[in-house]
Amino acid sequence: MPRSRARSAAVLLLGLLLVSCGGDPSVAPSPSSSVPAYAVRFASYDFPENQILAEVYAEAARRAGLPVEVEHGIGTREVVSPALMQGLVDVVVDYTGTALSFAEPDVSPAKRSPEDLQTTLERSLRPHGITVLGAAEAEDKNGFVVTAAFAAEHEVAALSDLESFASGLRFGAPPECPDRPFCLPGLEKVYGLRFAEVSAMPSRAATGQALLAGQIDVGMLETTDARLSGSGLVLLDDDAGLQPHENVVPLVRTEALDRFGPSLRKALEDTSARLTTADLIELNWAVELEGLTPAQAAARWWDSV
Repeated sequence: MPRSRARSAAVLLLGLLLVSCGGDPSVAPSPSSSVPAYAVRFASYDFPENQILAEVYAEAARRAGLPVEVEHGIGTREVVSPALMQGLVDVVVDYTGTALSFAEPDVSPAKRSPEDLQTTLERSLRPHGITVLGAAEAEDKNGFVVTAAFAAEHEVAALSDLESFASGLRFGAPPECPDRPFCLPGLEKVYGLRFAEVSAMPSRAATGQALLAGQIDVGMLETTDARLSGSGLVLLDDDAGLQPHENVVPLVRTEALDRFGPSLRKALEDTSARLTTADLIELNWAVELEGLTPAQAAARWWDSV
């Protein structure tokens, strides 16, 4: 999304969220009331896995007895991050490396340890009134994918194997990929990959379909995408280490933690302590291939742990 459009979308979103959540979030609840003045407001990015994660963490808050609202798929990072920083949503479930790259564009998260990423992200977001809670073991990075037939024909297993003939290949990825340092710019800088064609894909499902239909040669999918299991798609090894660690991490308005008390912090951190990468793949499978809604998949996961 161009930045001018992103800013306009952010302004519109902030107004809509303020109306939809009801009331003035700057007004504290009455000290005599045992019910918060408003719900814990979760927001997700505009792709399925993040909507699932928002529901997983929101379900934990519900089961802790907290009132919850979830705003799904409200936009890209350029839209959601300002909403969180301006206090119009309370919780965003993010990924450590990309979150740090967006918060501090001049700080490279590549090749940093998960612990270093966590500490640096905490230091970066604290002045904005955002608390970074403990990250999960669950991790999802940008992944670059070809079909099994393509991999066999061209004898490729890693991204560096594409360098000699990338100029003749068609690449498909989300519309924001040309602006993301760990997507197209990173592929060019780290691997020297400059594709003949770059197509904006409307969804991850569309990317998988375009690969299998031969409409593109290389596509971007997350490393936890359910379509990578037995579908004829092959994840290429990031052998030069373009992608940073991307552990799932809840970012929470510090004011919301103060308002809702220890039960909110505990619910979110207990979720991170349980959530594994295998769980994330299973949750994606439930939504993408079984047809469950994110809320249904989250509830089933919680019932099983």
